[in-house]
Amino acid sequence: MLAIQFNTMQSPEQRDTRDVWEIRKELSVETQYHSELLTRIREAEQLVQQYESSQADRPERLVEQSIKQLQQDIGLIPYEGPGVTITVTPSEEAIAFGLAIEPISPELLVRFVNEMNRFQAKAIEIDDKRLIYSSAIRDINGNTTINTLPIKTPPFEMKIATDSIETVEKLVAQIQASGLADDFYLENYMLEIGEPAEKLTITSYDQPIQVNYLTEWKEGD
Repeated sequence: MLAIQFNTMQSPEQRDTRDVWEIRKELSVETQYHSELLTRIREAEQLVQQYESSQADRPERLVEQSIKQLQQDIGLIPYEGPGVTITVTPSEEAIAFGLAIEPISPELLVRFVNEMNRFQAKAIEIDDKRLIYSSAIRDINGNTTINTLPIKTPPFEMKIATDSIETVEKLVAQIQASGLADDFYLENYMLEIGEPAEKLTITSYDQPIQVNYLTEWKEGD
């Protein structure tokens, strides 16, 4: 009994001080991650089924399609699919009061991109700059940059593409229900969300892609 009492005094019970809203928010995030994982598993299973059911004399066609899809996903070629265009503009209040329109902050763009990825975006373009797995959004000498290229002061467009029109419609609803619009408004910007489109083209990544620790394989090696 003494040992139990000693351990209790040395290691008091840690109580969860989060409120119900914070717990629900974290649960929602975890549920979204779980949904994304299931979606990727289904996509992989569908690809396997396509390989297995492909005609024996035309397997190269399916391989070509897979390579093209991979090139689109990583940004080597333009991505074409259902999507939506969002225009970032100065807020009406900022214009009415003659407030100086400052460049958008890296923190705000990072939050936007993270939310789009959470909402199952397949490709993102901001101010004509394609984002890929290695893209960096940062402040360079007072300028917000993507891939080291400066983002112009609003207005400018952001394009988000997904894998289906249903996903686009869901993404738009999630944006409207989230606090993103408020975050932009606090920095004197507005988000003008366009109508979901069946086909939207996201530009390709226009800079060399750095690949570390890989070397070109040559036949005979």
